[in-house]
Amino acid sequence: MVRVLNVPGLWNSGPKHWQSHWEAADPSIVRVEQRDWDHPRREEWVAAIDRAVLAAGPSVVLAGHSLGCSAIAFWARETRLPVRGALLVAPSDSEAKDYPKEPVGFQPMPLWPLPFPSITVASTDDPYVTLARARAFAAAWRSELVVAGALGHLNSDSDLGMWPQGQALIARLLAA
Repeated sequence: MVRVLNVPGLWNSGPKHWQSHWEAADPSIVRVEQRDWDHPRREEWVAAIDRAVLAAGPSVVLAGHSLGCSAIAFWARETRLPVRGALLVAPSDSEAKDYPKEPVGFQPMPLWPLPFPSITVASTDDPYVTLARARAFAAAWRSELVVAGALGHLNSDSDLGMWPQGQALIARLLAA
């Protein structure tokens, strides 16, 4: 069985977030828990992903949001554990001048090819990343880019509910 591990971003994903909806609808979807959601440290977040993937087994697809996408990219470079793929939703630009200062160790942005298939989803009006930067991230990661339209940061404020488009994309990765 292929497992989905949700990797939220800065400040976690609240009850109205698509990641929370997915977990409520399918108990096999597990959230990668972090010690400190408000003051992320890259080495801690990467270690938490590593522990979660190790516990879940080799048939894993990661579903990252925002800073969670960067955490996945850093993890991919540091781990020897395999995963089947990753959905990278609304990757925030930690190098942007107005990006929150709480995250430590997430700069510069991880811009290297990922060793597994991935799909990056970007919005045309995301306040945490321009579409041009999201395109650059997807290209560096060798990730398929899906432009979702004007959906903000694709988070709780976007009111996506179960987010059927995201479910279809994760299904593609699960079937690969």
